Amino acid sequence: MEALNAQSLILLVDIVDAGNLSKAARKLKMSRANISYHLTQFEQSLGLQLLRRTTRRIEPTEVGLKLYQHGCVIRDELLAARESVDSLGRGLHGSVRLSLPTGFGHLIMSDWMIEFKHTYPDIALDVVFENRIDDLLREEIDIAIRVMSEPPLQMVAHELCRVHYVICASAQYAREHGMPERLEDLPGVPLITSTVDGRDLRLSAYQGNERQEILLKPTLASENFQFLREAILAGLGVGLVPDYLVSSAVAEQRIVLALRDWRLSVFGTRMFLLRMPGRYQTLAARTLIDFTVQRVRAWAQS
Repeated sequence: MEALNAQSLILLVDIVDAGNLSKAARKLKMSRANISYHLTQFEQSLGLQLLRRTTRRIEPTEVGLKLYQHGCVIRDELLAARESVDSLGRGLHGSVRLSLPTGFGHLIMSDWMIEFKHTYPDIALDVVFENRIDDLLREEIDIAIRVMSEPPLQMVAHELCRVHYVICASAQYAREHGMPERLEDLPGVPLITSTVDGRDLRLSAYQGNERQEILLKPTLASENFQFLREAILAGLGVGLVPDYLVSSAVAEQRIVLALRDWRLSVFGTRMFLLRMPGRYQTLAARTLIDFTVQRVRAWAQS
């Protein structure tokens, strides 16, 4: 069937991956009308509907999904062949767009990314510090690290480690105001923690078979974890933060902990590496994934 060619299949893949014609047009640097025309010509030549169009996005039909899957294989083989040709006589190279959470990314992973660049100087890294999930689609992110309860169903997720939260305050604050002794005390203290996008801040606490949930209202909130750490050290209140944020200050006795018998969960306690399932992974991306998984798991065991 002459109408069934590689170029048309790859166009179908780009449209489905983008989610709608406008995003596909931006990605391919074509007009939306041009994209729509080629898709219509492809469907008419086959005599089949490949995509269902809604007001917000498009979904493949049954036959469209089968052709999409074949198109992914063809696209990936072409990309792999191009990568092999480009790498002849050269070291490992390419580009990777990586999204890191604002806290763990800045405080822990920044040094790892610098180490990676020293090791692989010809791989171009574009590092974004962001806590949202939808940016993988919106910004064409190759790899993202996120802390959450459960990974999104539409993404490929590799669990890396657990993240532990602590109740803490500066030693000076503890001397002057005391530390919360019960979970019920937390709503009455000036709370320093990360922001929650338009949602109530609910703390889940576990001790043995007991579980409690408490609604909290921060008096100081930010996505800048370095700022949160400085605010806690300045004695502005009681922090609810990941333990890695204050571990060195705890060891130096500048920060003290409270309610240590409770296991706390507020923003999720599992760290995942996320990627989109239909996106081709270059050798550069696979190398960065292996490097990141190794570093995170070694850090979690230290």
